Amino acid sequence: MPTPPVTTATVPPTTPPAPPPTAAPAVAPPAPSGGVWLELRTCESSNNYDDNTGNGYYGAYQFSLPTWESLGFTGLPSSAAPYVQDEAAQMLQARSGWGQWPACSARLGL
Repeated sequence: MPTPPVTTATVPPTTPPAPPPTAAPAVAPPAPSGGVWLELRTCESSNNYDDNTGNGYYGAYQFSLPTWESLGFTGLPSSAAPYVQDEAAQMLQARSGWGQWPACSARLGL
């Protein structure tokens, strides 16, 4: 009885897996220093991140506590770092538009 032919499999070369991505360093993003955000801060609070006049609105963008907390932040907005307030303002604007700052957005034509 004849022996069946022997077959060999060709194994394609393997490439090593890519290394896992490295995490970006935890660096605070720069504050929106100019343009519309500076104009809005100046209109709302004279660009004062520590603003707490006792009227129920806090910080550079004059957040109410319910709005601040709805964005996932805690504490007083006026006690938060500038970059945190800037991030919150950008989140609020993306979620709800410029109407969150009615007087200043109208004044600035937003």
